[in-house]
Amino acid sequence: MAGRGPAEQQPRGLTHLRVTFSDTFYVGPGRADLLEGIAATGSIAAAGKAMGMSYKRAWSLVQALNEGFGRPLVETSRGGAEQGGASLTADGAFVLERYRAMQDAARKAMAGDVAAVIRRLVLSSRK
Repeated sequence: MAGRGPAEQQPRGLTHLRVTFSDTFYVGPGRADLLEGIAATGSIAAAGKAMGMSYKRAWSLVQALNEGFGRPLVETSRGGAEQGGASLTADGAFVLERYRAMQDAARKAMAGDVAAVIRRLVLSSRK
């Protein structure tokens, strides 16, 4: 979830998939990573921090996801002994699961073409 360091190489193939479902609802890698972080940490703040974003930015993305879908993908609880928290709803888990499946399918569908371009790139750099 954390950003790539300067020494890390960008992955080959699909690096960004944004899927638009309606005029008000889309999911891309940042929103999916945030949902995944919330599921893992139980916290919007912790998920946002792990991604290098402010709580305000993370919260605004959660609001956009919830409003765009038409019902909550993330539920929050306030204060108390547990100090509040956040979790994915069944819809949130479903959207995240399907988005990750779309990413995998797109990577697999593109793999041969990506490999062909990389081979050509390597050959052209030898000349």
